[in-house]
Amino acid sequence: MPHPYVLLSAAVSLDGYLDDTGPERLLLSGPEDFDRVDEVRASVDAILIGAGTIRADNPRLLVNAPERRAARVAEGRPAYPLKVTVSGSGDLDPAAHFWHTGGAKVLCTTDKGAERARAHGIAADIVPLGAELDWRRLLTHLYDAYGVRRLMVEGGGLIHTQLLTQGLADELQLVLAPLFVGDPDAARLFGPGTYQGGRLRLLETRPIGDVVLMRYEPTAPGTGPLPVAADHHWLALACELADRCPPSETAFSVGAVVVAADGTELARGHSREGGDPVVHAEEAALAKIDPADPRLATATVYSSLEPCARRTSRPVPCARLILDAGVRRVVTAWREPDTFVAGADGSGALAAEGATVVVLPEHKEAAEAPNRHLTGR
Repeated sequence: MPHPYVLLSAAVSLDGYLDDTGPERLLLSGPEDFDRVDEVRASVDAILIGAGTIRADNPRLLVNAPERRAARVAEGRPAYPLKVTVSGSGDLDPAAHFWHTGGAKVLCTTDKGAERARAHGIAADIVPLGAELDWRRLLTHLYDAYGVRRLMVEGGGLIHTQLLTQGLADELQLVLAPLFVGDPDAARLFGPGTYQGGRLRLLETRPIGDVVLMRYEPTAPGTGPLPVAADHHWLALACELADRCPPSETAFSVGAVVVAADGTELARGHSREGGDPVVHAEEAALAKIDPADPRLATATVYSSLEPCARRTSRPVPCARLILDAGVRRVVTAWREPDTFVAGADGSGALAAEGATVVVLPEHKEAAEAPNRHLTGR
């Protein structure tokens, strides 16, 4: 199900701490970076923090600059983003600043936690999500019920860890402060967990006063039918590659990327690449990889249009090429219409031989765009 773009935001010491153990909050950022955070807050639909952060810091989570609030209103949005907190127990102080500043608030909790929060008189929409907290269900609820398309997560460390290890974080904005904490009892940004293998992609690095902002995005594909954030990133790239195809009246424009389990791009391709009038995107990408590459067995193929199951231009369709290469996971945006082949079902052909096919319809519009002259849409 669709869910918001999830942006994790945090500032840490050089040795990876969010705070020290003193009575006052350790200020890791300076005025310039606080202003940057205010700008990011103004750009999102909602800001989320954990219950532990409310208890420890008693934050207000506001957009402080009047001109940014005015710009939001001029765009037809509320002056402040929706404020969201997550608590399994629902045991929160009803007098905390979080509930009494800014705009609308939401508490996502368990069924039992909802009972406790209502008994406390918490001033928020209280959303029970079942016996246990489920991050996918929570994010989908924010998307569907509140129209949240961009979500900024400001902590704490447990929430950041859960979202990253579950593959639900689209971006990490990390500020590195030039100081050490060194206290083993202090809060750290990330805890133990199963993180993606390989390296994240660096999107930006920028000095801001005496701190450094680093923006990263995850790269490792999912491993089954549930999509992770990186699946969306790679599929978006496949859709961009489809725009590079020479136009045709007799074939679709498709882009494809093959990605190893650790997030390494193995190859990319697009329809009619290199002047070949009949080459398909998946075919072009797979042709660039050594068939003996052991990474193919755990790789994912991203294709803007589902791989073909039948074709007349070449003897082997793309679904067969993918299976013969040993790949057993495919992510696509768009099921093939009957424009050229009636009853096309590349996804079915893949699934029949044990491959997992994940369809992400959020990307269908981008995949269709270079083909509108064929579909009439």
